[in-house]
Amino acid sequence: MKRLLFFTLFFASFHGYASDFEWNTKTQQAYLDIFKLKLTKGQQELSSELGTNGVALYLDDYADMLYLLLTEDRRSYEALVKKGEQRLERLEDMDQESPWNRCLRAEIKMHWAFVKIKFGKEVPGAWDVIKAYKLLDENAKKFPQFTYNKKALGMLHVLIGSTPESYRWVTKLLGLRGNIQQGLQEIHSVAVKEPLFKSEAQLIEYLMQAYVLRLSKSEVTDFQKFLNQNDDNLLIQFFGNSILMKEGYGEAALAIANNHPASREYLSIPFFTYHKGEILLQKGDYDQAILAYQQFLKQHNSGNFIKDAYYKQYLCYELDGNSKQAQAYFSKIKSVGETNNEADKTAQKASDKPYVTFTANQRAVMKARFASDGGYYEQALGMLKNLTEASFTDLYDQTEFNYRKARIYHRMNDFVSALPLYLRAVELGEKQNWHFAPSSCLQIGYIYQLRNEKAKAKSYFEKAMSFKKHESKNSVDGKAKAALNEMGY
Repeated sequence: MKRLLFFTLFFASFHGYASDFEWNTKTQQAYLDIFKLKLTKGQQELSSELGTNGVALYLDDYADMLYLLLTEDRRSYEALVKKGEQRLERLEDMDQESPWNRCLRAEIKMHWAFVKIKFGKEVPGAWDVIKAYKLLDENAKKFPQFTYNKKALGMLHVLIGSTPESYRWVTKLLGLRGNIQQGLQEIHSVAVKEPLFKSEAQLIEYLMQAYVLRLSKSEVTDFQKFLNQNDDNLLIQFFGNSILMKEGYGEAALAIANNHPASREYLSIPFFTYHKGEILLQKGDYDQAILAYQQFLKQHNSGNFIKDAYYKQYLCYELDGNSKQAQAYFSKIKSVGETNNEADKTAQKASDKPYVTFTANQRAVMKARFASDGGYYEQALGMLKNLTEASFTDLYDQTEFNYRKARIYHRMNDFVSALPLYLRAVELGEKQNWHFAPSSCLQIGYIYQLRNEKAKAKSYFEKAMSFKKHESKNSVDGKAKAALNEMGY
């Protein structure tokens, strides 16, 4: 209660009260609960405020957005989208001279952009992003001292700033301007100057660093401290689980998947179970991974990662030498789920090819790949110790072998061993539509960037973006563009 009183006095002193937009005791408590994913509790706290307070409308929408993103409830989608539209209409009739009006309308636009894109409606989602940007940009010009506006605008500046060069003409045509460092500074200013929103702004900073740029080892350490300081915040723990998996901290991620806030107050998130399956696959614990994927499919039977969950079960059986069961799961991939994300697209692409049992050497490379993804580097190297490029006759397998082994050495900070393997992967795969050559160029660029050899780094980042067609083009191009932006190019 003392904390809420402090925030109330803070807002009264620095933001002023507009009758249509009040961050009072109820809305502040509701915000804190919703941000922790205590959605039902938070929305109940807002019930008496929804008729008159624009902040309550925004927070009610925030809760609906988080619910849809984290559960992918198809049955509730249309009704909740309509509620979002109604909230926007009501906000437009509220005090236009308040800095909160355009800002909160923009944030609601962004809520539904994220949801629509998640549900495979990319074009409507993109238009919502454009409308949000215009509102935030206008608000920044009209109220330059209004710090909170920088949270959403900073995030958009980062995302627009990382747009691959081939799409830059679109952002310029639409009047969208972005710069990664500017965006990060804007988000950081919210964390420093707005105590109520500090944790949310810090989480956004970490997400932008992890998914647009890169997290250094010291930044991962800081992030783990941030997770420990917010062990009762399910949203932070969920994204912590995701980021730690991405960064190859499998054991730390598994600890969160197994032990996160899970009382009835909190939203139930099926993707923790999916993540658990991913980490167990990386560890080579195939029986337990299969059980996790099956449990996930019971909790989440439509939408994203369904195809991938079947694909991963196929891989578990195949890597464990059970081709009969592997083929059974392989045959189901085409008929389930959707293809709105890279994981499901990869699964679909694999299922378009005839089923083929792995050779022993292919199995070793695949096991090493997963072990490396989870941060089990010594085990991964051990799986490849008896293999060379000559162990494979197919060009694809040769290219992948060099790339996977390079990634292991790179993650172990053995750049001397990694570089020639990356270069060989580029040489072998340069004329193919596989991602190994452009991904290798991206990683070589990172190595030279770390060594402060900017000219070489620039050359390889640009080369990474020069490859025309491969399954990871958007991801590789975005990261290469972000790295160039970070270096001042």
